[in-house]
Amino acid sequence: MDKFDVENWDRKPQYDFFKTYQDPFFNITATLEVHNLYTYCKKHQLSFSLANLFVAIKCINEILEFKLRIFNNQVYLFNSVDIGSTVLNDNKTFSFCHFKYQESIFEFDIQGKQVIENHKKGIVFEPNEELLGVVHCSTLPWISFTGIKHARKGDEAGMGIPKIIFGKVFEENNTKKIPFSVEVHHSLMDGYHVALLFEKMQSFINQLR
Repeated sequence: MDKFDVENWDRKPQYDFFKTYQDPFFNITATLEVHNLYTYCKKHQLSFSLANLFVAIKCINEILEFKLRIFNNQVYLFNSVDIGSTVLNDNKTFSFCHFKYQESIFEFDIQGKQVIENHKKGIVFEPNEELLGVVHCSTLPWISFTGIKHARKGDEAGMGIPKIIFGKVFEENNTKKIPFSVEVHHSLMDGYHVALLFEKMQSFINQLR
């Protein structure tokens, strides 16, 4: 990670305004049309759940603001960020797995399946809270939610790690859709950047062939 030049940043006024907030996070939840992604995964024998993670982290890595983090009250920029996601255990508890960013959905699928297979060989609850170059992800496959609130310890404002959640796939007008929640630090980005993420993800999904 490299120190980010806040002084010459267009968003410096917004950064200064929100950085002292006790709770500087905001959350936006909307739906993504994933029928094309679902069909693509069936065609190429890919994991649909891993494909969702790939689409998210690929598009996140295309937006500078999503790669900014706070460390010792300074802003840093990562060249790329990975994704850490919850994985459901057989006993209905969950653990965390770390998925390295890959350029290709096929490579991400291969690596992701290996990560999950290794995890199944010995379940360990490893939140990896010391990592900054990551996006925290969860999946709530039982509910097509319209909003969500995260549990927080209280020190997250000093890091600025985005949190995303995928919900239960549902059908509307013969199209598969999925709820997608994005929670981010307002000193590092605005609603525009979250909207841009939704736009990029939907565009990527629509172009899959």
